[in-house]
Amino acid sequence: MKFILGLGKVLTVVFWGVVLFNLLLPQPLPFNLLINTAGIVLLSLHVLEVLFFNASLRGRSHRWFDRLQILLTGIFHVMSIPRAQEAPRNA
Repeated sequence: MKFILGLGKVLTVVFWGVVLFNLLLPQPLPFNLLINTAGIVLLSLHVLEVLFFNASLRGRSHRWFDRLQILLTGIFHVMSIPRAQEAPRNA
């Protein structure tokens, strides 16, 4: 599972590199619009992920760095965050 999450993070960063490259040196017309649209959609999804998972980041020591990583890699970073252990219930 760690390999898949790491690969997803790397591919997402590569995608952001393509979007940035497209902003600096625009590609031919149909590809330019497709890359920009995909970048806007993915950025919107990552902002929503930050908003949805904000409460789960409250106990983390580097909350702002986690939020930045979620903006960059999205759900791949959220899934790599270890879950807090629940306290045992006494019956």
